[in-house]
Amino acid sequence: MPLKYFFSYPNISQFIGPLHGALFLLFVFNTLNVGIEQQWKFSKTTWIVLIACIIPFGTFYIDRKILNKI
Repeated sequence: MPLKYFFSYPNISQFIGPLHGALFLLFVFNTLNVGIEQQWKFSKTTWIVLIACIIPFGTFYIDRKILNKI
């Protein structure tokens, strides 16, 4: 967004947008995969990690507060 609006590169979002979406989906699938492999309880750990990925910098908080305890 800063490149598009502050530096006048309107076409950059056509490339970065789908890339960002693909990486987000990869993160979600990877979280589900790790949750299954590590036998996380979905309602306790996996769900919280998935919610945290929507909140900006939420994954850093989850990593420090919840995942280090596992």
